[in-house]
Amino acid sequence: MSIRVVLDNPPEFYTNLDLIKGSVVLNLSRHEHIGAIIVKLEGESRTALAVPNEIPGMGIGGRDRHAPSGETLHENHKILYKVGQVFPDENDPTAASPYVLNPGQHRFPFQFKFPFNNACGNAEAMARIGGVVSTGGPFGVGFRVMDGTKQLMYSHVTKTLPPSFTGFPGEAEIRYYVKVTVQRPGIFKENWRYQMGLKFLPIEPPRPPKTNQEAYARRPFTFQPKSPSSAAYQKKRSSFFGWSTGPSTPVNGSPKLQPPTGGLSNGPPSPAAPAAPPSIEMSARLPHPAILTCNKPIPLRLIAKKLIPTHAEVYLIAMQIDLIGKTTVRCENLINKEMSRWVIMARHGLSILLSKPDDPVGTEFVVPDALWNGAPLPNTVMPSFLTCNLSRDYQLEVKLGLAWGKPSPQAPNTFLGRGRYKDASELPQELHLPLHFSTIQIYSGLTPPPALVEAIRQGRGRTSRPTPAPPKTTTAQTPSSSPQQPPSLPPRPAQQPQQQPADALYPPQLGPGQADAPYDDAPPTYEEAMAEEMTGPMFPPGATRPAYSGVTDEDGPSSFEAGRVPREKG
Repeated sequence: MSIRVVLDNPPEFYTNLDLIKGSVVLNLSRHEHIGAIIVKLEGESRTALAVPNEIPGMGIGGRDRHAPSGETLHENHKILYKVGQVFPDENDPTAASPYVLNPGQHRFPFQFKFPFNNACGNAEAMARIGGVVSTGGPFGVGFRVMDGTKQLMYSHVTKTLPPSFTGFPGEAEIRYYVKVTVQRPGIFKENWRYQMGLKFLPIEPPRPPKTNQEAYARRPFTFQPKSPSSAAYQKKRSSFFGWSTGPSTPVNGSPKLQPPTGGLSNGPPSPAAPAAPPSIEMSARLPHPAILTCNKPIPLRLIAKKLIPTHAEVYLIAMQIDLIGKTTVRCENLINKEMSRWVIMARHGLSILLSKPDDPVGTEFVVPDALWNGAPLPNTVMPSFLTCNLSRDYQLEVKLGLAWGKPSPQAPNTFLGRGRYKDASELPQELHLPLHFSTIQIYSGLTPPPALVEAIRQGRGRTSRPTPAPPKTTTAQTPSSSPQQPPSLPPRPAQQPQQQPADALYPPQLGPGQADAPYDDAPPTYEEAMAEEMTGPMFPPGATRPAYSGVTDEDGPSSFEAGRVPREKG
């Protein structure tokens, strides 16, 4: 006996609204009694954290128990759960006895559609999940599906399905599967199971319209005054008595001593005034809001501005762009934050002139974007997401190195040989400072179809769909309003917050006034706003889905288990 799943034209990864089609191929070497064949499309967001030892007996989750130090807590959210029975047909009445399949190969097609939002946040849907699928037979053995009531014990958020995610073994992971269970009735017979991993990347939310606004991080770079040079003295070296050796021609082979005109020297001669240290402001700018795209270069602008009048030259000698990812792991009342860092680009040994001596104060110079325009985000970077027990946020850090004076193409070396060293004033002075963006969003680059964008706009007021009743109650209080005017209420938003508290069934946070806040609520649910004919994202001709390696091996074993469900068993 062997079980395998064959998918029809599988992409590199699946996304929202994608149809996943395939067949369950069952090879039998003898006659078998089969009660049912169940196919499930699942997604799990799993976290595990240990209670710190330094806080013994802390209360966890507000429950009546206390977790001892060192105990590991687990939280598993079924963010996606779809069940289909491929054999026998769900529409057929339940057979009185199990079916007998002949030896050979049997194919059972199945089809699912990926929803938009996670399922664990829907209390009604989770409460409906569960029970036992009866397979008949003299022993009445059934197949038990997931008990959704366990999901009601956790706190949930309704958001777009998160991407596949690994990288913190035994602590956090998000995985998607296709699971097959072949029910074999009988007390001494075990069910056959098969599991196949999938890779998932969500559709990005609707982007805000483009504007001329920019988010920026800027700071001034001010160099320190240089020390006077030993070669900058205007007078020659004199003797102890102030007598200096002049260029006079000797009479009898000995140099002629010339008395000083000003008597004894009162001290060392005054050096020439050093040049004023330059001050320059560097600003890194991104389009507002700051949104980056997976597998795309960073839309960065780097601008240098001269702040004070000086004849010094300032060069850009080094630049590095780091992307910082912050993963927040939550398990009941325990929270842990993990930091990850990607070096997008790093260039050293540059010599880009930012400030010329004759530039007036306020002159701006735009650094050519060719330095970073050819460095896209690596395919290991996932989009920003938020789910019940996991979230990922990003920050951006631009490290710059500036030099006062033209840098040498070779490594600086102050030793000249024979006990001589270069003067410190002749070496370029360097400064290295970062520019930091504290909040960055990363989108997947999968543009939603226009029908989905329109459904999201209409879905922001979906909670107010059952609101024909409140206008009827308000018409009794306000004679000037008409029952036919609910569509005209948006031009008068000032009156809506006053009407919401009057009806306890429609709290203020569910009123239409909250619909204007962008991206506060999740898009409409799959059943409410998405028709069956709506398909996934569209790509230009010749374009393919971008690369994404959110999991090292989507079909590998889970890091939370010692072993995985066997792929073949018989």
